[in-house]
Amino acid sequence: MLTTPADDRSDTDLVRRAAAGERDAFAAIYERYRTVVYRFARLMSGSSATAEDVTQEVFVTLIRTLPRYEPHRAGLLTYLYGVARNVTRNRLRRDRRFVALDTAVEEKPSDADDPCAAASHSQQRSQLRRSVMALPSRYREVVILCDIHGLSYAETARVLGAPVGTVRSRLNRARQMIAVRVREAESPGHACATARVERCVI
Repeated sequence: MLTTPADDRSDTDLVRRAAAGERDAFAAIYERYRTVVYRFARLMSGSSATAEDVTQEVFVTLIRTLPRYEPHRAGLLTYLYGVARNVTRNRLRRDRRFVALDTAVEEKPSDADDPCAAASHSQQRSQLRRSVMALPSRYREVVILCDIHGLSYAETARVLGAPVGTVRSRLNRARQMIAVRVREAESPGHACATARVERCVI
């Protein structure tokens, strides 16, 4: 979870103040969670432009729904994930297609001394990312929430409005589908030691 070092107020306090019309409180919520929302939308859609639009719409929706938000039912981040999920799915449904995965991808600098190993790792990450994007949305979202964003099964279940058992079964199926795609894409002698998505960095 991303936090703003200069503002240690709780989510509950910020929501209460934002609902009362305090702009700085809403700005603090935005700064605290905009990157998380963007990353989720980016991974779900494969498009930076779509992710930016979704992020803006999510926080516009939050402004409208703050008076009805009930903190005891779901934490703020869980609530935002749910809004982001609905907005992203509606956007993709409206477009009637999945946008092509951007070629420009956020990469973390490698600390590998071997440039060949670094290139191989980058290639594996790209293949894994494509495999995640190829999943049907109901499987892709559980991979993103559980394996990439680190939510628990219970938290993911609350976001999706589904039983924990459904989350577990979808995640298991998604990991199997990804592993198959990764294996099919690998050339002989180039096995990926981190084929399972929960052990790879995207």
